[in-house]
Amino acid sequence: MMAVHVGHGLTQVAVMEGRNLIEHYVSRPAEDVSHIHGNIYVGRVQNVLPGMEACFVDIATPKNAVLYAGDVQYDAEDIVERSSERPRIEQILKNKQLILCQVTKNPIGMKGARLTQEVSLPGRFVVLIPNSKTYGISKRLPDDERKRLRSVLDRVKEPEHGLIVRTAAENATEQELRADVQRLNETWRDIERRAEAARRANRAQLLYREPDLAVRVIREEFNADYRSIAIDDRELYEEVRGYIEVMNPELADRVEFYDVEAEGLPLYERFHVHEQLHKALDRKVWLPSGGSLIIEHTEALSVIDVNTGRNVGTSSLEATVLQNNLEAAEEIARQLRLRDIGGIIVIDFIDMEIKENRRKVVEAFRNALSRDKTRSQVFDISELGLVEMTRKRIGEGLLQSFATQCPHCVGRGVGINTGLLD
Repeated sequence: MMAVHVGHGLTQVAVMEGRNLIEHYVSRPAEDVSHIHGNIYVGRVQNVLPGMEACFVDIATPKNAVLYAGDVQYDAEDIVERSSERPRIEQILKNKQLILCQVTKNPIGMKGARLTQEVSLPGRFVVLIPNSKTYGISKRLPDDERKRLRSVLDRVKEPEHGLIVRTAAENATEQELRADVQRLNETWRDIERRAEAARRANRAQLLYREPDLAVRVIREEFNADYRSIAIDDRELYEEVRGYIEVMNPELADRVEFYDVEAEGLPLYERFHVHEQLHKALDRKVWLPSGGSLIIEHTEALSVIDVNTGRNVGTSSLEATVLQNNLEAAEEIARQLRLRDIGGIIVIDFIDMEIKENRRKVVEAFRNALSRDKTRSQVFDISELGLVEMTRKRIGEGLLQSFATQCPHCVGRGVGINTGLLD
């Protein structure tokens, strides 16, 4: 189920499996410029950096965003010095030039947002790729269903735009698919009109804002596998209910308004979300057999240390360590998803002497990560006994959503005794 709580200027969405919290999203007010993933802008190129193969772009937010050369779209006819190789960024873009772009990664810390010029508009069943020949269907769907969907979409798609068909399109009718495609085409035409007006006014401007977090998560996640969505805000309940009635009417009855006064308990207390959030914000996580994880974050990467703790085992040291590491592999995958930890991650499993045991732990870890929809890559255990991995970073992470920097240590975690330096 999903539990959606509105309060303190935030919208929070908890995704539950049984009683376990597996994902948690936090949305700030629409004017918060730290959460702009998916927004589309007319931006002004501020500084082209050939040595970095990138440029900074003013998108009318406090920090300039960055656009890398690989994310730039161009027309070969516009390139003066043509060659068989891809043109350099300084041949395509010039300072003060206005461009259409979309945010692919929120600003994090001192880094500005990341941009692309390959715009995409996600719908319930398909993703529209304007002015593109892209045409793909989710590989998670059965072959027969993929053939059926291609046949339907050949009739409804516009030739000048590309489409990516989502897993949610399974068993969708032609009428539902046609309505989804038409709605996205209308949205794109509206964006084009706004972009033309911004160019005439010669200014950077927001053209399209992604929907509210609750609507966005429901669009991406909600299907027949969910038994219900409980929302404790009447206005948001009406909005989500209306969206589901249009996009997926057979599931509309699963959207419920949670009346706090009538129920006598806040929504997040009723479903034990608060308790699990407090644990997810702790640096230490206990494992079933008494071992533990220590999770730390730095500017460059996140580090997870695995300890046996109170787990003393029953037979041999190698068996105890293997059991502890297997429990850790399962729990780390859950914590990465719950805490939304992204970027480079290094895991220090407890050393194992037997090579086959090391293979079992890595395999168990990869299997546990397969349930996570966020893309990740895991490397084998290194000579130092470390597992290195990457997980796509999109948001700021659970800890950063609820934390502020300590004014005393300024994020270092220690205080310097300056008296000893005198």
